[in-house]
Amino acid sequence: MAQAPTSIPTTRGPDREPRRPSLALPPGSCDCHSHVFGPAGRFPYAATRSYTPPDCTTEDYVRMLSTIGCERAVIVQPSCYATDNAATLDALRSGTFDFRGVAVISGHEPDAELQAMHDAGVRGVRLNLHTRGAVLGLEDAGRIAARVRPLGWHVQVYVATATLPDLDGLLATLGGTVVIDHMGQPDVRAGVDAPAFRTLLRALADGRCWVKLSGAYRLSSSHPGYPEVTPFARALVEANPAQLVWGSDWPHPNFAGTMPNDAELVDLLADWIPDAGVRRQVLVDNPARLYDFPRST
Repeated sequence: MAQAPTSIPTTRGPDREPRRPSLALPPGSCDCHSHVFGPAGRFPYAATRSYTPPDCTTEDYVRMLSTIGCERAVIVQPSCYATDNAATLDALRSGTFDFRGVAVISGHEPDAELQAMHDAGVRGVRLNLHTRGAVLGLEDAGRIAARVRPLGWHVQVYVATATLPDLDGLLATLGGTVVIDHMGQPDVRAGVDAPAFRTLLRALADGRCWVKLSGAYRLSSSHPGYPEVTPFARALVEANPAQLVWGSDWPHPNFAGTMPNDAELVDLLADWIPDAGVRRQVLVDNPARLYDFPRST
């Protein structure tokens, strides 16, 4: 197995015993944010990474998905692989589940390489402005967006919106479909009226971006209910449920707090989205549209 340099911390893995949630998910539900790692001997990590995860393989992930009741899933390229999408593409091509993917690219790939990713199921590209060691920055945003626009891919942005000087300007630069990770990483202590979160709500309400309802455990230490996050999730649902998706963020990489069981994260949806019809929209209909899954009848 590839060994990490001693200066790069090795992080914990997920709860390896997923439970069945109390909330039954509707048929066709999709986990829209996850990662796969390893085996490290086959898929070595980038020297630029800021953490080294344990092996969390496609097989591990499929077992979790089957337990919580998801029938579709989206695998997002993590920062520790930089622009080497081999592990993500291997999962997409495995045939073990109904997967789509979000890649990380340099923007210098040949057209044929991007088309091969598309054929494997990639439907978006990630711009990580949050994790230390990520290989792209704000200065790359317009170039990357232009590179993938002919493929119809969206741009997924991982950022704490409070650190952005101009979210509206970034959305205009990116154009097309933009997805904001983890609810924009709001500071829950600042409340839903904080300027950065209000800007995100306006952009969502106006249809200028999508938002992932994910990462509650990263925003609050109040495990397992994360009550400080509930007003933010509900505000996003009220603003525009037609452009929201949900994600588990399995296997919860680079996280030092109390590790959630994925059933707990599913059960948050009963409180965040009490209406079963709206939950179906967020869990089934919206992912089908955003990630080009076959539409459920």
